[in-house]
Amino acid sequence: MRKKLTVLAASAALLLAASAYAQNRTYIGADKCRICHKVEHTSWAKTKHAKAMESLKPEEQKKPECIQCHTTGTKNELPGVQCEACHGPGSDYKTMSIMKDRQKAIAAGLIIPSEKGCVGCHNQKSPTFKGFNWAEMSPKVHDKKKKA
Repeated sequence: MRKKLTVLAASAALLLAASAYAQNRTYIGADKCRICHKVEHTSWAKTKHAKAMESLKPEEQKKPECIQCHTTGTKNELPGVQCEACHGPGSDYKTMSIMKDRQKAIAAGLIIPSEKGCVGCHNQKSPTFKGFNWAEMSPKVHDKKKKA
């Protein structure tokens, strides 16, 4: 019984540590992503995502319910829907040694964008919502085939 409690306590401690580690990841901003992802950054910069904060009226730029979808990391210091809004905070996966290995990058916090992530903002709670079609809209975020 004592051994089971020890294992259970150790497991709980590991889960808490992993959760705390994940919560310590920080946003680095699209300009840092651009260093390696020039083509994606250039095409993204022309999108509505890049200009999301600018689309809000000045009074809306102060409302938490607006900035949670029109900024990255819900802080005005990273305006617009930047890379990490979809791919997760980059502090732990930004280095080339991690990014060149997809599984390492995912383990370090890289999120592969999905429809589920998009509908967190593209939903009926938005006053400008007109429906959302993942298959149609996702290629418009950035086109890897466009030249920088």
